[in-house]
Amino acid sequence: MARVGKNIVTQGLSGMIGGTIVFRQVGEQTIVGQAPEKKEREISSTEKAHRAKFGRAILYGKSAIADPISKSMYQKQAETGKSAYNVAVADFMNAPEIDEVDVRDYTGEIGSKIRVRATDDFQVSRVYVKIEGEDGSMVEEGEAVADSNGLDYLYTAKKKNVSLTGDKITIEVNDIPGNETVKTQTL
Repeated sequence: MARVGKNIVTQGLSGMIGGTIVFRQVGEQTIVGQAPEKKEREISSTEKAHRAKFGRAILYGKSAIADPISKSMYQKQAETGKSAYNVAVADFMNAPEIDEVDVRDYTGEIGSKIRVRATDDFQVSRVYVKIEGEDGSMVEEGEAVADSNGLDYLYTAKKKNVSLTGDKITIEVNDIPGNETVKTQTL
């Protein structure tokens, strides 16, 4: 693959020539490379699922840049050579992660806290906490709020929970495109 800076002959070239050479533009550079070879093979179910998800990501990226507010938000995150569209597509492809659930300060008393460290390649939009008793009954649920450290989300208990043994805490984290990651922890 060759990279050509400002050159009157190749400047602005884009596409394939003769099925052998490919030109594409990245910033002010023209990238020249060999055309990819077509391979005849059967597509796996995993690859089909990935292609389907990528198709949905493309649709999401187009709708994200059609909205001026969303486009501006993604453009602020775009690095050199990338567009708001690229960032939106990547955001759709990557679900948020739950790095840590800290229940040390959850005592079952009103006001006790559960700390969740959740991250996303772009932005976490929601952290939701459910607390269920050992028998599966709902103790309480609600949204955690972003902590001032910019890394954690805090859920503050609103109801008294008499028996913590065997209780199940479920954390649901969403990002802007709607990807969801769920983690369950038993006390």
